[in-house]
Amino acid sequence: MTVDLWREVLATHPVFDGHNDLAWEVRERFGSDPVAAGLLDQPTLHTDVPRLRAGGVGAQFWSVYVPSTWDPAAATVAVLEQVDVVRRVVTAHPDVFGWTPTAAAVREAVAAGRIASLVGAEGGHSIAGSLGVLRELRRAGLAYMTLTHNDNTPWAASATGEPVDHGLTDFGHDVVREMNRTGVLVDLSHVHERTMHDALDTTTRPVLFSHSSCRAVTDHPRNVPDGVLERLPHNGGVLMVTFVPAFVAAPGADRARLEDVVRHLEHAREVVGVEHVGLGGDYDGTDAFPDGLQDVSCYPALLQALADRGWSAADLRALTSGNALRVLEEAQDGTSVD
Repeated sequence: MTVDLWREVLATHPVFDGHNDLAWEVRERFGSDPVAAGLLDQPTLHTDVPRLRAGGVGAQFWSVYVPSTWDPAAATVAVLEQVDVVRRVVTAHPDVFGWTPTAAAVREAVAAGRIASLVGAEGGHSIAGSLGVLRELRRAGLAYMTLTHNDNTPWAASATGEPVDHGLTDFGHDVVREMNRTGVLVDLSHVHERTMHDALDTTTRPVLFSHSSCRAVTDHPRNVPDGVLERLPHNGGVLMVTFVPAFVAAPGADRARLEDVVRHLEHAREVVGVEHVGLGGDYDGTDAFPDGLQDVSCYPALLQALADRGWSAADLRALTSGNALRVLEEAQDGTSVD
């Protein structure tokens, strides 16, 4: 593959990334003011407009994150405030971003050269145990919800929560069914292996892992076991491999490198096929990233490394955005919040 072929890939299939925590960073550092955040040149973050452009990012699931230790009612307020942050960023830079809660809107924004912007709630605690809140968040534009964050919810077990004897409770299954009905993608990053299986048993729509890697490569509870990955082809879902060093580094390594992410992507492709793999960097969600993947400008370097290992242009197009857009379309097709 020529050095320039990744440019050809990104020209038609820009990166559709599964998880970026910019909204939380803007809210914490700049009081939700998109102008004060200075996103046209913001070297203190992993994400700004020039680096998004350099990285070939054409669509982004922006995480609307709230710590899972917060009271559920406060979490609901904070999630809505972060949806507002994303919308204000889009409004402040209409030549750069487009507000795109639907797959059709994503396609329109990308065709117009704007960065399609969707929101995903990181943690089911943010609905405060209410299907009505879930529906209202969907009406506000919510595209996915991660069923848990670092702690259990009353209805779903987290990968890093206190030990419990269940994955999803009866109400947890109801949440998944209502997400299916209303077009909210079921995100299984952060959840316990039992929760992964329970959700896959219940869902009638494709799921995604917005920012997780492969447990067979790096044995971390946040990563996905092969026994779960093997179910994705039948479900139609996608594993969006993350770059968080603790989730991708080789055992005993002093630091993570771009090549570690390549190992996870190669393993995922081998287990589930290239039609079920994507990218979920988690930029601005942790302090440091692997050498060679320091910020959102670095996706082309990763694509080139994959090309050097024999990934075809078609493989890379599926990875960058083809799979993510397909899953979004299938999750939303024929749905309603009425």
